[in-house]
Amino acid sequence: MKATLVVHTSYRIHPDDKQVFIDAVKSHIIETRKLPGCVYYHFSFDLIDPTICILAEGWADRETLDTHLQSENFQTALKNVIDHVRILERHGTLYTVSAETSIIPEVQE
Repeated sequence: MKATLVVHTSYRIHPDDKQVFIDAVKSHIIETRKLPGCVYYHFSFDLIDPTICILAEGWADRETLDTHLQSENFQTALKNVIDHVRILERHGTLYTVSAETSIIPEVQE
């Protein structure tokens, strides 16, 4: 299955809240990855600045994404984050994929 929609969101989290953030979203991530139409769903922390977390999502279509955003699983995780994590900055963008090409570079000798 290929993603027709890609979501890229970055969060800057208060350094003292990193584990709270992880605890608030971990079970949500596990359940979201099981959804039909979820191509991928990854949270990862920046290797240089550990207060930055990147969420990368791939979805088969808009209906599946909208269903996810309205789900109890998502709404519970969102409420836990809002109530318990100091988000210092957040940016999110939804991209529509018009083509897909592999970009794995080869080693130049």
